[in-house]
Order: sequence, then C-alpha cells, then structure tokens
Amino acid sequence: MMPTLQYSITMIKDEARHLVDVGSVERLQPIYSLCRYIPSREWESVELELERHGYLLRDRIIDLLGREDWRED
Repeated sequence: MMPTLQYSITMIKDEARHLVDVGSVERLQPIYSLCRYIPSREWESVELELERHGYLLRDRIIDLLGREDWRED
C-alpha cells in the first residue's frame, strides 16, 4: 500500500489556484469540489488540514485563494 501524501494548507491552496486557472473548477464552487481532483485515499488528510486552518468544506474555493492580482489585458 502506498503511503498517503500529507497535504499542507499551502499545497491545497496551490492546487485550488491551479484548478481555477485551468478552468477545472470555479471560484464560487464549494471547497468540497476539490475532492474530484485529489485521490480519495488522500482526501482525509486534506479535510483535516482545512479544518486545522478554519475552513469548512462548504466554504467557497475563493476563500482559499485569498487576494488575487488582476493584470491588464
């Protein structure tokens, strides 16, 4: 059995940012939507880390992203 990867809050935020940037998820979707992109055996680790930092699965992905800088086109 492969060891479970321990996700840090930074890793979770980076993954959320990447998924938003490539259009796989929307900013207003619940954080729970990320579970489709993280292996199920690792999801418990993600849930625990989110909880440790005060996030709920029903919170929006944009809550993880924090401040966003917009560039001029």
